Amino acid sequence: MKPEKATISGKVEGQQLEAQCLFNPKEYTISRTNKWDLKFTKGKNVPKVVFKGGDAATLKMKLFFDTYEEGTDVREHTQNLWKFMRIDKTLKNTKSKKGRPPEVVFTWGQNWSFDAVIDSLSQTFTLFTDEGIPVRSTIDVTFRQAKDLEEFAATNPTSGGGEPQRIHVVQAGERLDWIAYQEYGDSTMWRLIAQENNLIRPRSMRPGQKLIIPAP
Repeated sequence: MKPEKATISGKVEGQQLEAQCLFNPKEYTISRTNKWDLKFTKGKNVPKVVFKGGDAATLKMKLFFDTYEEGTDVREHTQNLWKFMRIDKTLKNTKSKKGRPPEVVFTWGQNWSFDAVIDSLSQTFTLFTDEGIPVRSTIDVTFRQAKDLEEFAATNPTSGGGEPQRIHVVQAGERLDWIAYQEYGDSTMWRLIAQENNLIRPRSMRPGQKLIIPAP
């Protein structure tokens, strides 16, 4: 079964926009904090802890975009993410009359989604054509929960019933032992990747080649 692509979608000035991940995230982090007050009492070693309320959860991930093989501008696939960060004048606060950025939904398959706003977004371009067109980039994004969910789905977001397949796109100058170190923290595990991808000549890898990264 082909893995479903993760997407970020939302409405900007009444128009439904979507940013589809060219490669699904290898990992993501969900975190949440609660707010507490400390009530100090004279003569007591431990203060009384009073709950003030729950904070919104955050979802952090790194997304990878690569259009090297097509030679097209990678920003065509990421521009909507930046639009989700801009103030939408149609979303005015009833009191302040000022606009705000739109809410978005991060969706991966049919089993899990996260309603949020984008808290922070950072894009790094790492490969360019001879004309200076960016064809590879990574995006660090943090979503902040916008709707209260009782719990996050425990099912696998790929809806395939197993561990999501990890893919590594070979970059110019990369060796298989270095890729093994990036993926496993152990360069000697390059043979595992070579075997999984039937690499007879590991040194002949080409930029843009996709490698399956098996579970150690």
